[in-house]
Order: sequence, then C-alpha cells, then structure tokens
Amino acid sequence: MVLSEPIAVSALVQQVKTHLEPAFRSVWVQGELTGVKHHPSGHWYFALKDDQAQLRAVMFRSQAARLAFPLEDGQTVAVRGRLGVYDRDGQTQLYADTVDPIGAGAQRLALEALYRRLQAEGLFDRPKRTWPLIPACVVMITAESGAARRDIEAVARRRCPGIPVELIPAAVQGAQAPESLVNALSHVDPARHTVVILGRGGGATEDLQAFNAEAVVRAVAACPVPVISAVGHEIDTTLTDLAADMRAPTPSAAAELAIPDVAALQQTVIQMGSRWHNAWAAYRHRRLDEYHRAVDHPLLRQPALLAQGYRERWERTVERWDRAWMTWADRRRHDTAMARARLQALDPTAILGRGYAYVTDASGQVVTAASAPAQVFVHWADGTRQYQEEA
Repeated sequence: MVLSEPIAVSALVQQVKTHLEPAFRSVWVQGELTGVKHHPSGHWYFALKDDQAQLRAVMFRSQAARLAFPLEDGQTVAVRGRLGVYDRDGQTQLYADTVDPIGAGAQRLALEALYRRLQAEGLFDRPKRTWPLIPACVVMITAESGAARRDIEAVARRRCPGIPVELIPAAVQGAQAPESLVNALSHVDPARHTVVILGRGGGATEDLQAFNAEAVVRAVAACPVPVISAVGHEIDTTLTDLAADMRAPTPSAAAELAIPDVAALQQTVIQMGSRWHNAWAAYRHRRLDEYHRAVDHPLLRQPALLAQGYRERWERTVERWDRAWMTWADRRRHDTAMARARLQALDPTAILGRGYAYVTDASGQVVTAASAPAQVFVHWADGTRQYQEEA
C-alpha cells in the first residue's frame, strides 16, 4: 500500500489493522516468556522474546482458565493466537488462545499440573491399606524378563518359600507401557491375591514416565487389594508411589515388606511361647500362694472365731437394752410414787387421822352449816356415830 498524502494516526492504525489482522488470524509463536504479570481480573500479560526481537502478548481470563500451569518468566513456550494492533499505542500484540510448554520443562510442567489436579481430587490422601502378616498370595506386576521379577522371587525364596508369588507381566517402559500396566492391574483378583508389588528396576527419568501416566495412577488407587510401589531406585519418585498404599525404594525392599521372614516368624513364635509359659507359671504361682493363704486363715482353722464378733455385739446390745429397761422402770416407779403421794394428799379421809371429823345427813351429804338437820352422822377416823337433836 502506498499513501500519496498524510492521514491521521488513527486512520493509519486502522489501515494496518485492516490489512494485518486477517493475514495473521491464527499463528504459532515460540519464544521465552518475560515480564509475566497475572492481573487480579484473571488476565495474563507477558512478552515473547528470542535473541533478536520481542512481541507483546495478552491472554484473557476465559482462555487463561484452561491453562495447565502458571506462567513464569524464563519458560520456553509455544503460543497459539491471533496478531492484532492495539489502538491506544499502535503496537502489534499477540492475543493468545493456548500456551504450551516446550522441551524438558514441558514434561515437568505437565507432571506438576497432573499432580496438582489429582491432589485436588484427594486421590493421594485416601486412607492407606495394610495386608496380613502372612499373605495368601503375592502378585508381581512387572516385566516378565526384568531384573525386578528375579529380585522379588529371590527374596521370596529366601524369606518364606511357602507363600506363592504370582506374576502378571506388563511392559514397564515405552509408549505401550501405561496401557499394559492398567491392563495388568485389572487382572488382580481380590479372591486370590493379597498384596500387589508394582514396579521395575532403575533407569533414566524418561524410562519411568509410564508410572506417571494418569491412567496408571488412577488404576493403582482403584486396585481392590493393597499396592506396594517399587519403581526405580530410592531417589526416584513417581505419581504411582504417591497413589500406592506403600512405597518401597526397590523391588527387593517391596518383597521384604510383603513377605515375612519365616525364620524371624519361628523365632517370634518361640519367644511368644516362652513368654506365655513364664506368664502361666507366674499366674499359677500367684493363685497357689493365694490358695495357701486362704487355707491357713484363722477363720477356716477356728470357725467359732467367725461368730465371736457377732456374739460380742449381741451381748453388748442386750446389756444396753437391760440398762435402758431398768432406767425406764425406775422412772415409772418414781412417777407412780409421786402420783400416789398427790392422791393421798387429796384424800379427805386422810385428814381424819389428825383429829378431824366431818358431818353428813341421812342421805350422806356433807353438812357444812350450823343449821344441820335433826339427825346427823359424825365421822371420825375410827368410826361413825349418829346424833339426834332432842326435842
């Protein structure tokens, strides 16, 4: 486009937008993130740069919600979006739709994103299960010809040959390994199998990636019997280790956790028998000692002593009753004597003994006035005489 005369800045910017944006409606851009800012609104603002140029970019909240990892300065990424011109300052800007990590960092970020997602689901926090001291059958899920199988079988023969160890073969590395491991876990039978040892020997980090696959991690968490994860060496940690019921540093260590040492069991049984015998002997000695003390007790040798205390209490009770009765009787006698004395003092005949007399008429009524009837009776202490008034 050639312009023959000056035009306004806004018009020029609009012309650039009109010709530029349709041509770059969908682009892939690779570069290093710089100036990353996460706005409270949810938008991401950043720039992509290489050793020669820099391009400003923005990712709006609706697209940012699909990000599998947080953006940080220094990450090498591939951004898909559209190119546009920002009206306010006329700068070219990339409007990002997706951001994908590149290289080794991409694998690490994807693994971290998967870990956070599964952790948010609570898959790593479920209650861990245990298995019996003597399992009915131990099942191995590992490569059929791998060193892990040989190590587990060697430990089983050494510790307890009587416990069956069954193999469910599976690929433990490569593109087919996740599917193969999930399929092997689906063949675990809780009716026959007691505990699962899932793992492989050591290797490079990329060789262990099958045990970070989401399908494998979920299959381990959903396994109907307890799972011991034994992947790589002690320094290696996979998501399968976190989902399993127990992690072992090596396949051999996993076998030692799952399979008891028969010699140690025998020694334990001997020690338990010895402790039981000693405990029984001590118990028997205590019971015999109690028996002899009971037999030698004075009450059994002189039964009369058993009633002696009751007899003494009875005698004391009778004595207290006798004293109470005598006290009550004395009080009653005294009260009677006092009442008799009061009655005697009130008896009109008692005064006759002191020289007094009283007069009654023929009907027996006491005469108290001089105007007595013609015929009266005078009563003395020793008798009564009749008197007749003379005419």
